[in-house]
Amino acid sequence: MREGVKRCSRCKQSKSRAAFASNKAMRDGLQAYCRECSAAYYRERQDARGRKPRPRVAAPEGYKYCQRCEEIKPHSEWDRNRTASDGLSTRCKACRAVEGRARHLQRNYGLTEAERDAMIVSQRGLCAICLEAPPVHVDHCHKTGRVRGVLCFNCNSAIGKLRDDPDAARRAATYLEGNLWKPTLVAPGVYQLPS
Repeated sequence: MREGVKRCSRCKQSKSRAAFASNKAMRDGLQAYCRECSAAYYRERQDARGRKPRPRVAAPEGYKYCQRCEEIKPHSEWDRNRTASDGLSTRCKACRAVEGRARHLQRNYGLTEAERDAMIVSQRGLCAICLEAPPVHVDHCHKTGRVRGVLCFNCNSAIGKLRDDPDAARRAATYLEGNLWKPTLVAPGVYQLPS
């Protein structure tokens, strides 16, 4: 056998050592089948089991095929994954972001994207408070976890700064209407808004 060359035991062709995947259990540290034969053998076994293996899509050097969006994208559009054979994640950054948003909605609010979109449609595509900006943030009660609606960033932030306190929101509305809230003590710890 020539130096740097190995014979594939399936296709019986002599190929460079780079054409074989590593296998520490073998004497020479390489698999018995070349990469092409290993892939073909894997597909045959999957077909025999009734499973549908993912199609192999050839991508040029420096590019990778995304199974989810079915596009070939440059390596710069992929997250790193040290455990993968090519060092890149299985889905591109854009697809991972979409999946991450869907998981966030389900985990934090118990909503699917379709349910959130239905809420936005029921609000006529506008923030439930200001009725001007597009709704992008799901608002929920921090005590009960109940989803109240979908708000724009500013309205969602304002409710958070008012600590989800309806009384504080009422005092803010009274203040905005030009009535400075002056506490009138009615009973110990109980204040009344001016009329």
